Amino acid sequence: MLLMLRNNVKGFLYGFIGDEEAIGTVEMILILIVLIALVIIFRDQLKTIVNDLFDKVTSQSNSV
Repeated sequence: MLLMLRNNVKGFLYGFIGDEEAIGTVEMILILIVLIALVIIFRDQLKTIVNDLFDKVTSQSNSV
């Protein structure tokens, strides 16, 4: 009886310790949500920065 209980607890602990992959998934989802929210909030500023960069690249590539 004690051996069976010990094996069940041992199996539970190994499963619990080995199940850290789900924690990583939740963290990645939360990071993506924060990044998407930041992009939505600063959308206009990001468009301006990207357009300025492309304009500089285009103008400097024409001079080469």
